[in-house]
Amino acid sequence: MVTFLPRLPGRLADVPSFDRAIGGAESNVACTLARTGHPTRWISRVGTDGFGDHLLAAIADCGVDVRHVRRDPLRPTGVYFRTAGDRATGTHEVAYYRAGSAASAMTAADLDPAALYGGRILHLSGITAALSADCLGLLRELTTRRPGRPLLSFDVNYRPGLWPDTARARVLLDLARGADLVFVGDDEARDAWGLHGPRAIREALPEPHTLVVKQGRAGATVFRRTREPGSSRDDATFVPALAVDLVAATGAGDAFAAGFLSATLRGLPDRARLRHGHLWAAAALTVPGDLAIPPRRPYADRLAALDDPAWERLHLAPGWTDADTSGHRAGEEVPTK
Repeated sequence: MVTFLPRLPGRLADVPSFDRAIGGAESNVACTLARTGHPTRWISRVGTDGFGDHLLAAIADCGVDVRHVRRDPLRPTGVYFRTAGDRATGTHEVAYYRAGSAASAMTAADLDPAALYGGRILHLSGITAALSADCLGLLRELTTRRPGRPLLSFDVNYRPGLWPDTARARVLLDLARGADLVFVGDDEARDAWGLHGPRAIREALPEPHTLVVKQGRAGATVFRRTREPGSSRDDATFVPALAVDLVAATGAGDAFAAGFLSATLRGLPDRARLRHGHLWAAAALTVPGDLAIPPRRPYADRLAALDDPAWERLHLAPGWTDADTSGHRAGEEVPTK
């Protein structure tokens, strides 16, 4: 979607002007991965309107392949407006205008299988499942286990406004069971499925070989099942989140997923995957828009390699990703070992 970000804090009724940007869970992940050097393709559907032109140009400018995005002459590109406040507070407002949008008309029949399955990872979001019956059917098709599909990553992305009936939100649990790698917040699992704590979530989702449970400011836990001859085991790794000077929380979950997926593509261990997720989330938390420029790979690797006490002392402020030649900048409390 095209996103409109307020130039001033306050209620939507009172904000006089907005800046245009881009947003959307899957495109956020694609753009963030592409900015770190990973070949990335975004598959979607937009209108033939000016907003569709803007989305394609902006996403392509991040380095994402948009050649498989369909243009719909009959339906508009989705847009949304939001306030500057934290989504977790009662003052945060979001106004979506995407009913009947081009993206809501996506079906499995009109997507190119070679484009969908040609990469190492296929990343999906539960938000798409809420857009229409066609989109739900598409996600059910894509999360059906079949030989030859790439690693299927699924971010639950539960939004109460999209699922007013929590009984229907159980479909997100069914979709997650068909994935190989699942991202879910413990608050999402509690509100959508009545599950409390990482272990309870893992018991409800035994099928994915990797499950990442995001625990807000506390950190995140990854469960990964490893198979050995004649047996298998489920390893759990927890990494605390970073202290940051918060600017806006929108887009942090997508950035976390992109950081974790980047480290997964590089074959890094679970601890490093979680740390890269936290670092990329910190980049999003310290900018006002949905989409942040992630830290450069050598810089992120250096921070991810800190010992535990140094990691826990790390405090990141706006602009921290623009490291100077010494490897850090003012505003970042660099721990001493």
